[in-house]
Amino acid sequence: MCQPFAWLAISPKPALNGPMTAPRSLPSSLPRLQQSPRDPAFVQAPYLFYDRVRQAGRVVFWEDWGLPVTAHSTVVGGCLRDRRLGRAAPAGFGTTPAAHLAPFYDLEAHSMLELDGPPHAKLRAQVLRAFTSRRIAALAPEIEALCHQLIDALPEGGCDLLPHYAQHVPAIIIARLLGLDDATAPDLLRWSHAMVGMYQARRSPEVETAAVAASLEFGAFLRGQMAKRRLSPADDLLSALLATETDEDRGLSEAEILSTAILLLNAGHEATVHSLGNALAQLLRQPQLWAAAQEAADNAPALAALVEEALRFDPPLHLFLRWVKEDMEIGTQVFARGERIGLLLAGANRDPAIWYDPDRFDPQRPGKPHHAFGAGAHFCLGAPLARMEMQIALKVLIQRLPRLTLTEPPAYADLYPFHGLNTLKVHY
Repeated sequence: MCQPFAWLAISPKPALNGPMTAPRSLPSSLPRLQQSPRDPAFVQAPYLFYDRVRQAGRVVFWEDWGLPVTAHSTVVGGCLRDRRLGRAAPAGFGTTPAAHLAPFYDLEAHSMLELDGPPHAKLRAQVLRAFTSRRIAALAPEIEALCHQLIDALPEGGCDLLPHYAQHVPAIIIARLLGLDDATAPDLLRWSHAMVGMYQARRSPEVETAAVAASLEFGAFLRGQMAKRRLSPADDLLSALLATETDEDRGLSEAEILSTAILLLNAGHEATVHSLGNALAQLLRQPQLWAAAQEAADNAPALAALVEEALRFDPPLHLFLRWVKEDMEIGTQVFARGERIGLLLAGANRDPAIWYDPDRFDPQRPGKPHHAFGAGAHFCLGAPLARMEMQIALKVLIQRLPRLTLTEPPAYADLYPFHGLNTLKVHY
């Protein structure tokens, strides 16, 4: 969160060279909608467009993104669980990236996020063996202590909570899990931001250049860390992954370990920052919600429910793509092998067929499964840690800074299909 590890299942994979062309098998009668994903009004309020998508049909062609999409909860959930859909392109349908982008895509080639079937299962199983429930539970006191340390270091009077708090909590925790020093967090953040830019609508030649440079630096850094762990293993996730190298049947190669470590570091903090910032923005915009959060801070079940509502209401990732692996019907529309569909997770999370008054943030809303963590084979393997991080970070902040108020309206950054704040300036 998908956090550390919570968002492994749902990171997007846009076309490598701009929008896709319309699949030839789609009939002209398929509803078509236009909406630039970089339109400032859309970036600030994308849910209005998702309502249009849902009202137009179960599957709609989004012309600006260049593919059919759905915002219906049942269709999105079905697609996430259907093994006839996947992350990897069927044979003959993949796109070859440009040569100058090789350093970035070389790291992506062995990412479990882009694999299906046995290769994906092998990588996922090894991470799960290293990332145990015991290790997750043991992190709670450490996360709480870190939150207190960060609040103790806040500038007097007020600040932007994103760089001073929300970014540091997940970045430092995932670094520690992998056995990296806290001092590496700024570099990890810089590399991650540059690499994640490749998946955003704002992608440009400048973004690509920055991503390639970050990939080279990130890869070199981790190879150095891996060499140290081989000589002197420790009780950390990186050492645990390296220990599998000697297993001929289920062991991971150096390339697989490198890709997995980078994926965990990127996914392990990027979306959690957005989730925490988005939740705080919603709570601080309305005094009654901040009051409800203060009451929930001392009540574990109420706090857990508040976090689930925050994830449903304003998740950090809005669009997730899937390849069609065999001819099939999705939402009454026939898709051919090799086509793709966009799953509007955030739109599905506000489907009025599932949630009553879905555009209202209700911390006491009865619990129902939402789509922020994905589903199926790629369901977020770190959802428990993501939830724990958000709960602890919110609890400590509310308890320590009960008079927290916004000093200016929060605004979302140009990150689509990710959805997170540009700043979160507060007074305390």
